[in-house]
Amino acid sequence: MTEIRTPRLILRRWTDDDLVPLAEINADSEVMRWIGDGSVRDLDETAGDIERYEEEWDDEGFGLFAVELLASGELIGFAGLSVPEGLPELMSEVEISWRLGRPFWGQGYASEATHAVLEFALQDRGLDRVVAVTHISNTAAENILGKLGMSAERETNHPVFDVPLRVYAIDLTEYEA
Repeated sequence: MTEIRTPRLILRRWTDDDLVPLAEINADSEVMRWIGDGSVRDLDETAGDIERYEEEWDDEGFGLFAVELLASGELIGFAGLSVPEGLPELMSEVEISWRLGRPFWGQGYASEATHAVLEFALQDRGLDRVVAVTHISNTAAENILGKLGMSAERETNHPVFDVPLRVYAIDLTEYEA
């Protein structure tokens, strides 16, 4: 089982106990406003999401980690890698992404988790390049991507939701510099 420990977090595969806490995060409209069209997700949709996350682990050798607090074991969201299926122009890429519950914003958890995921991608999984996609007006996400050393590469629109997006990227040589 793949697991990453940081000073405050454990990034691990999903368990049945994660369904309800993740569904609570997905039901928060403030959390979901930057995801797709901003719609919240219910328990059944969240169960399907977790199933897809686990399938990607099995198929690709990477995926979205459940993120829990080391001190308490509380699930605070996810961070990890996926193939960005929503954007056909990026189907050959691997995307880093995260989603944390609102009580855990502004405490450095997203930066800590994504830094560990980026290192996992480039060092452990041997990827040469990682991308990230964010809504253009999501300055909090853009700040995290900047801390990771990722650079804005181009702008595009979501093909279904017609939302303006910015694509960030980093390759192995930039990461090692």
